[in-house]
Amino acid sequence: MAIYQRVRDAADASAIHGLNEGFLASGVIIHPHTRRLDLSQTRRDFLRRVGIAGGAGVMLHSMGALGLTSAHAAETPPFTPLKMSDLGRHGRKTVIVMGGGIAGLTAAYELLKGGYDVTVLEGRGRPGGRNWTVRGGDTYTDLKGRTQKATFSKGQYMNAGPGRIPQMHVTLDYCKELGVPIEVFTNQNADAFLYRENVPGALNGVPVRQRAAKADAYGYTAELLAKATDQGSLDQYLTAEDKERLLSYLRSFGAIGNRVVGDPAASFKYNGGGRRGYDPQPGAGLEAGTPIPQYAMSDLLASTLGNYFSFEMGFDQAMMMYQPVGGMDRIAYALAKAVGGGRLRYNAQIVEYHNTVDGVEVVYTTPGGTKKIVGDFAINTMPPHIAAKIKSNLPAAIVSALGSVSVTNAGKIGIEYDRRWWEEDFRIYGGITNANTNLANMWHPSYGYHGDRGTMIGYYNTGANANFYGNLTPPQRLAEAVTQGKKIFGDVYGKGITASFSQDWASTPFSEGAWVGWPGAVGGQTGTGYRSLLEPTGNVYFAGDHLSHAIAWQHGAMVSARVAVESLHARVTAA
Repeated sequence: MAIYQRVRDAADASAIHGLNEGFLASGVIIHPHTRRLDLSQTRRDFLRRVGIAGGAGVMLHSMGALGLTSAHAAETPPFTPLKMSDLGRHGRKTVIVMGGGIAGLTAAYELLKGGYDVTVLEGRGRPGGRNWTVRGGDTYTDLKGRTQKATFSKGQYMNAGPGRIPQMHVTLDYCKELGVPIEVFTNQNADAFLYRENVPGALNGVPVRQRAAKADAYGYTAELLAKATDQGSLDQYLTAEDKERLLSYLRSFGAIGNRVVGDPAASFKYNGGGRRGYDPQPGAGLEAGTPIPQYAMSDLLASTLGNYFSFEMGFDQAMMMYQPVGGMDRIAYALAKAVGGGRLRYNAQIVEYHNTVDGVEVVYTTPGGTKKIVGDFAINTMPPHIAAKIKSNLPAAIVSALGSVSVTNAGKIGIEYDRRWWEEDFRIYGGITNANTNLANMWHPSYGYHGDRGTMIGYYNTGANANFYGNLTPPQRLAEAVTQGKKIFGDVYGKGITASFSQDWASTPFSEGAWVGWPGAVGGQTGTGYRSLLEPTGNVYFAGDHLSHAIAWQHGAMVSARVAVESLHARVTAA
């Protein structure tokens, strides 16, 4: 199939010239006026040639330019903040923001820049919604009537909701704009553990350092691919020059040996080495260190440990990642402060909302009774499955769309210890230990290093595992988490516990789940239900991470809120 496609990222002749520097050696030229490619070759062959000529970086950029990867969409969607002068002759308009989570707070904050009169209604007694940092003294009762009071020490906390921020997310832009200091969140740590049980082979029930598992996974993969390449299995795909280049790459990638002439079995052998770690470690004098022997290939494959490392390649999971200093809710409180306390009504549970002839009206309950507020517009940022259950005069199709989502549960437990044994005993500073047990992920704290105490996220799980813990009482959750954690870290995991707090998002008021997905095609954002909520229904607009391609991220909530603000403002100023 020949390529004849407009290059979307080549905005001007200079950009095209820059791309051509990588294309020249492959025989590919972008015409500087038509900005088109006209190639009598397959995309795969074209990209292979570009990669050979310019390297992987140029090839990835080229794939983005052709729309073959998400690289071309990595930047934050464009957004121009409103100005006080924008409303002009249109007069001041009132907007009711339904929900004081990150989407609602962002919408209110941006509308205020343009001179809108904004009121935020939030059912909880705090801002942020699922952005929730639990500290000592906090009291919480879930929908099952279970009450917990956090007893974390001063300076200790757990992020019950979002806990990390990718560096390309607009969330960091708001941190900068609002003066919220950030620090590194260690998302991957070579010295953290992987643990698999009920698997065949010698690694069943054995805690494995991630660096050792990765070195072996890469090493054995490189060895097998090198043998196949050298023995002609890939000759129909590679030229002689390609083969030698690939072999050179595999030697670096997997730390494998060289070709042994006349002995295919001995060629390109992976023999472990220092990548896996040492025992003892290199030291002074004559102590050169002893590399830890590698695991057998069959045991490694049977353990499935190698499957974990695709996590590191996730677009929104790759290092570096960040967190606000002192807890994720620093973002929510900074937004709330910028919006202004007089515009935020907490403990305001919305029970009814309607489009009217000239605006909207919202009915809500407070500890002081039932109240009604009217405005020109409303932005509904509530979780869609909750919004669908609230009385309204929205069309049946819109209510159906709101209720069509699938809800994912997630659970976390924060466990405070009287010493940082993961640092002192295992030399693990931040990062994630992953297991195939019901714990799923255990987060070593990325703050307070070398302190007297620390708080681990003892489990962060979703789906069935989250539901399992959610059905337990808080003391039972801690007991189960300790039982499972001891399998990896030993008895130290149950010693010196001074506080704990656990969160089940399915039983959380005003959330009833951690995040939602959409039925239909991949990502779900192609269906009519999703698309119908991208447009206003009467004077009601919708926003939230569920109306983005970054579901479950604060970034998704923020960019969705900004789109709603832009749409509303364009409508006002066009009148």
